[in-house]
Amino acid sequence: MTTSIRGLARTDLTHGIVQVSLDLKTLPDALRMATIAVEAGADWLEIGTPLVMSVGTDAVRALRREFPNHPLIADLKIMDGGYGEAAMYAEAGADAVVVMGRAHDATVQRVCQAGEDFGLLVMGDDMGASDRIAEAARLEALGVGMVLHHIGHDHRSMHPELGLSPLTDLAGIVAATTVPIQAVGGLSIDQAVSCPTVGAGVVVFGAPLAIDDETSFTIPEGDMPRVLGEAIARVHATPVAR
Repeated sequence: MTTSIRGLARTDLTHGIVQVSLDLKTLPDALRMATIAVEAGADWLEIGTPLVMSVGTDAVRALRREFPNHPLIADLKIMDGGYGEAAMYAEAGADAVVVMGRAHDATVQRVCQAGEDFGLLVMGDDMGASDRIAEAARLEALGVGMVLHHIGHDHRSMHPELGLSPLTDLAGIVAATTVPIQAVGGLSIDQAVSCPTVGAGVVVFGAPLAIDDETSFTIPEGDMPRVLGEAIARVHATPVAR
């Protein structure tokens, strides 16, 4: 059974789907969180950046063995050496990689070439862009198959007075592009569930839900399966706006 999500079109998304980010630092924790996520109904699993930095391609291989039917997204935040980094994770079993819009055009294009050669979905991350709507359009023009609209954790935390939210520009980004969109960065569960109603059909539940704080990167105790399961069910029931 293929897990390829390359070529996913916005029109393929009639209702929201859920990507759970494994923003953890050990493989045992990642596998445990992935099990919770899959049992709760998650559609895609993301090898979050902390896990990429800590364990690398071993995380992809382990998750592929345990979850052979779930697309795996590697949040590499690629800034250079795009073809080689994307290829390395594709060969390990990833179905998608993330390249940063702040990288040179050439890097985005090289990642997209690797996507073509290895069957990867390439996600372009607009974090740090001064004009997020223009950046989303640029990333699509360079060849990415999905735009990841992202307000960074550090920027949000250091500037609470700005009231930064991915929802601010989300409708404009959806209108300026034709590829699928996901929005991340400080959203509450209710806000994340609302994203498909704006046209962003791939909903991400990540660090705020899955870890205790930004330094521990460990799974919190509590009623995680119920909370996550209810949130995923709500996303699955939400039609994606056209």
